Amino acid sequence: MTLTTPLRDGVSPTATTPVLSVRDLRISFPSEAGPVEAVRGVSFDLLPGRTLGIVGESGSGKSATALGLMGLLPPTAELHGQVLLGGQNLIGLDDRALSRVRGKSIGMVFQDPLSALTPIFSVGRLLSDALRVHQDLSKKAAWEQAVELLDLVGIPDPRNRASAFPHEFSGGMRQRVVIALAIANRPRVLVADEPTTALDVTVQAQILDVLRLAQRETGAGLVLITHDLGVVAGHADDVAVMYAGRLVEKTDVHALFRRPTMPYTARLLAAVPTVDGGVRRPLVPIGGEPPALSSLPDGCPFASRCAVALDACRSEEPELREVTGHGDVACLRAAEIADGTLDPTGGIAPVDGAAGTGRAEGGDVVLRVEDLVKTFPVTKGAFVKRRVGTLHAVNEVSFELRTGETLGLVGESGSGKTTTLMEILRLRRPEGGLIEIAGREVGAGASTTAADGDPAGSGGRGRTLRHDVQIVMQDPLGALDPRLPVHQLLAEPLRAIGRDREAIRSRVHELLTLVGLDASVSDRFPAALSGGQRQRIGIARALATDPKLLALDEPLSALDVSVQAGVINLLGRLKRELGLAYLMVAHDLAVVRYICDRIAVMYLGHIVETGDTETLFSDPKHPYTRALLSAIPIPDPERERTRERIVLTGEQPGATNLPSGCVFIDRCPLYRLADADVRERCRTERPAPRSVPGRQSHEYACHAA
Repeated sequence: MTLTTPLRDGVSPTATTPVLSVRDLRISFPSEAGPVEAVRGVSFDLLPGRTLGIVGESGSGKSATALGLMGLLPPTAELHGQVLLGGQNLIGLDDRALSRVRGKSIGMVFQDPLSALTPIFSVGRLLSDALRVHQDLSKKAAWEQAVELLDLVGIPDPRNRASAFPHEFSGGMRQRVVIALAIANRPRVLVADEPTTALDVTVQAQILDVLRLAQRETGAGLVLITHDLGVVAGHADDVAVMYAGRLVEKTDVHALFRRPTMPYTARLLAAVPTVDGGVRRPLVPIGGEPPALSSLPDGCPFASRCAVALDACRSEEPELREVTGHGDVACLRAAEIADGTLDPTGGIAPVDGAAGTGRAEGGDVVLRVEDLVKTFPVTKGAFVKRRVGTLHAVNEVSFELRTGETLGLVGESGSGKTTTLMEILRLRRPEGGLIEIAGREVGAGASTTAADGDPAGSGGRGRTLRHDVQIVMQDPLGALDPRLPVHQLLAEPLRAIGRDREAIRSRVHELLTLVGLDASVSDRFPAALSGGQRQRIGIARALATDPKLLALDEPLSALDVSVQAGVINLLGRLKRELGLAYLMVAHDLAVVRYICDRIAVMYLGHIVETGDTETLFSDPKHPYTRALLSAIPIPDPERERTRERIVLTGEQPGATNLPSGCVFIDRCPLYRLADADVRERCRTERPAPRSVPGRQSHEYACHAA
């Protein structure tokens, strides 16, 4: 179905009495370096039915604020100030008193739904217990209400699924259950802490719609904590920007996106990758690092990273003050920025070069994949395993990647993107089909035993291919050995290919310079580096052997938007300078559009559409592609709230029992509107890829499009 996101302004309540008032909230934690002032004097009011979005980099104090509101901080934390809920101050209440408030008057939607749900109880039991704690209900009545709640948040077949356990649900379904738990007793306040971070873009859109529905059903005020500025643009009424533990800007969502007045806010927005009309504007990363909260500098904490800071900014920390026609801002130069006489970004150009990928036309084929197949056995039995089915993870996938080009594999979790990537990186004969790297077929001429035990079938051939293809992992901290300093991390792959000590020393220095890091980091361990620095080290390590192809497995998902911008610019510069080819797996389609030259859309192991990035974004043909693209949050409140969206119903089915016809048939909006002949073809005939007339590089596999 299609719908237009309703304007939040039209549902703003007439009530002026806040349901939640926070006054001078201060939270600190003990550490070896002294008290960590995680939250410093935060104050705000939340009105019924309105949404307050809280944004900022990691470590800014967003989640600590949320946990402080709920009374869920560890015992070592010190809290001061007031959290007034219905006139009652929650600060200072013991756990028994807070338990009577949590779940009844204030509910929380956690970031990780799996860890938020008790695994030994069914979801119906979890919901009915939450109801009976605060209401005088029989077990039967509580169970019936639990089923109604599951139906309200969009769980299919709620009566039967109520008996299922959390691990039997997908990530999106688990988050729906957490929302049902949060609204079970119709609380006056909902707190959602990064509720969509780990979800696919289509599932994210569904969850945000469920949150909106839950808020409408309960009339609750919502505190929405997120790093996604597109989500804020589409769902918040008011926005509070946090930096170094305090609010630095607070205003309504339209004013903030129209003219950000705090330089930090302006730099956050300038770092968001957006592509309008095919034009990639330069990204402006925020230089430097946030200050340590255990030893804050004098003056404004952002002064060392601010392009328009004055000498007075380094000696005096500005208070949050009202700016006429805008809101509250903590900046000495707010008036100049608000009236348009001062650019808060300082007109700084990208540090790693201009944005865009600089695609090289007509380059050599670095990677060729033809009819790739990968299956996994489905087994049953605790002691004696027996095969009961086959999971078809990748089905006859074909594509080419050339020098200087970036190909993005996109799709929901379970679509086969990462499996395709891993099959290429294993450098051994695939189960079915063909993989060629730099003109050499992987596993050619090798026995099955050799191919399974040794990449590419022989030690020398495997090592040669391994030089040509490297990977940058999603989690830079998990990908780097925490026991080794940076220079040893970079020297390790060089020793493996036989470089001598002097050559290694020279190459390590060259790699650090290449990724924009100072030589002083070479003696530091990964734990002492920031997230952006760690990812740059991961990229440098991948470049050590001069590869032709880099596999990028969600390389930006663990980074703040400000750090992400710097890494995006770095990847673009390296590709231009070194002539690299990138094969990228990502779920953030705004980043994919910014980085990739071509895109292949996958669903249940099949490529359903492929084409040049701008062609595919401007004129998608397959209904699944259309749904994916319409779900991308846009960091512009006016456009985000009025555009048409295609909302897919249901969850992506498993790949163990694929239909004989189109694999998208269960969720396809076009199938339900097609005539009888087309519906029959969709049910019985697997659609073959066909080219769009006049665009040979744009192909899609759909009978009804």
